[in-house]
Amino acid sequence: MTDTQTATDMTGQIAAELPYLRRYARALTGNQQTGDHYAAATLEALLSDPEILGGDMAPKVALFRTFHGIWASSGSPVEESDAAGSPEARAQWRLSGLTANTREALLLHSIEGFPIGDIASILDVTQDEAAELVVIARNEMSGTIRGKVLVIEDEAIIALDISAIVEGMGHEVTGTARTRNEAVALARRTPPDMILADIQLADNSSGIDAVNLIMEEMGEVPVVFITAFPERLLTGERPEPAFLITKPYSEEQVQSAVSQANFFASTQTLKTS
Repeated sequence: MTDTQTATDMTGQIAAELPYLRRYARALTGNQQTGDHYAAATLEALLSDPEILGGDMAPKVALFRTFHGIWASSGSPVEESDAAGSPEARAQWRLSGLTANTREALLLHSIEGFPIGDIASILDVTQDEAAELVVIARNEMSGTIRGKVLVIEDEAIIALDISAIVEGMGHEVTGTARTRNEAVALARRTPPDMILADIQLADNSSGIDAVNLIMEEMGEVPVVFITAFPERLLTGERPEPAFLITKPYSEEQVQSAVSQANFFASTQTLKTS
């Protein structure tokens, strides 16, 4: 294979992984605009130094490692705000009490599916340190806020499973909805502190619509979206969710996403228009 072919192949692999870097960056910052800023800076770094992708490291690992070099040297976890009670200020306060790199390690492991060895490479730590960071993150996240959770999911077995995971974390599930109208009705009856929502619902209605209608009436709450087709949402063409789980999911993924979302008092949701 020629150098040109190799470069073209790596470029294609990076393009395929970019939506997941954007997902990770948004989950890390709690904000689409801020997350995309870091993702764009990562691409600029790769373009300015193509040799970053020329070593033995897998392209996806090199992509995330480059991101973390920028993140560690130049960025604040979320946008600063002068308003003491703003979502950004509350997030900064909560994040200030966490051990360095723990959220990153947990997201890389549970949401993005990296093994410990790759996490060590991305964060530039030893494998033992990477494993310890994941353990510390789980312990620190176990003390997050508890609240009322609405589950929007049309498959009964999945709804029961998600509910059991959430209740096991100490939250109260206020109900499960199979359609947009059911979700809105449940939210009106018991306003949720958090929403876990599938995208495609039983009557072909949209979990996105349900979430947006609920927030229009009741204000913003943290949201975790769940979908079997994340590539349909991670396009960069319109506002996207900060927290997105791919089906089939693991218990750890749900726990991590719920815990991470709780650090931010507002979560950007999708728009259908």
